Amino acid sequence: MPLNRPPLALGPGARGVQDARHWVSDLCGDIGRTDLVECAQLAVSELVTNALLHGEPPISVRVRGTVEHPRVEVRDSSVEAPILPTEALDRPETDDLLLTFGRGLSIVARCSDAWGAEIEDDGKVVWFAPADDFADGDGVPGVITGTDRHQQRPAPTRDRVRIEIRDVPLALYVGFQHHFRELRREVRLLSLAHESDYPLAKDLSDLFSTLDRQLRDGIGVEQIDVALQQGLETTDLVVHMPRAHASTLSRFVQLLDLADDFCREERLLSLARTPDQRRFQTWFLTEFVRQAGGEPPLSWHATSPATQNELLG
Repeated sequence: MPLNRPPLALGPGARGVQDARHWVSDLCGDIGRTDLVECAQLAVSELVTNALLHGEPPISVRVRGTVEHPRVEVRDSSVEAPILPTEALDRPETDDLLLTFGRGLSIVARCSDAWGAEIEDDGKVVWFAPADDFADGDGVPGVITGTDRHQQRPAPTRDRVRIEIRDVPLALYVGFQHHFRELRREVRLLSLAHESDYPLAKDLSDLFSTLDRQLRDGIGVEQIDVALQQGLETTDLVVHMPRAHASTLSRFVQLLDLADDFCREERLLSLARTPDQRRFQTWFLTEFVRQAGGEPPLSWHATSPATQNELLG
């Protein structure tokens, strides 16, 4: 049974560091990985300390990955990438506080099989895969990912199609957003830390990166945000996106199904989608494909369970 323990919210000060150490230690015991406790405690102490000194609240810690290769993540609301140990030592203007920060990450590097940072739109996650023994030397190098959102977007095409997504249930949509972000990060970090153990994670990560821009460019995020601020339960979306992009979103449906299989087979420490999540996501993404092909909009309320099952194939 995969473990899906909620993240631990941390308060300010030394108590937050202590709470993180105890929580991670208990969780390693829960999954039968007591061999990782020493390195996990030491590294999470450094990351939580860094988040308290240099990040922004709220700060939380959680464990993802698999039982064989668990990963500890410390999240805060700052989008500033951490300064890697080599960068801190190479900067002549580095002050004492920054130098201490870099050395703290050196400890993380020596406690880990792999580690790095994932930069997101609303914060960052600094993560590590705890080793079973403290390494000599400099340890493994860190990797910063997620900064591809700053890359220049492709030039828009004139062949655009108008898409109407009717009666979108906002609670399910917000869950979709959260699930996709978690899943995309999960497969990317697994592929970075343990590519040889999870070759499918690398393939999934590459596919997510290819299709993610198409999804974000035409999903109507701004309209959703307005509806949420107004306290609505459902809303209609009207978006325009390149016809070719809309048509290829059927691949996204297949990708999410493949990711579900991967979650179950690899015993990830996060759960695959529920049946309700799968039905909503399939309807939502399929609407782009149907309407790009000239079919009329099909409201969520107008789709019976039988119709939704037909969409699922």
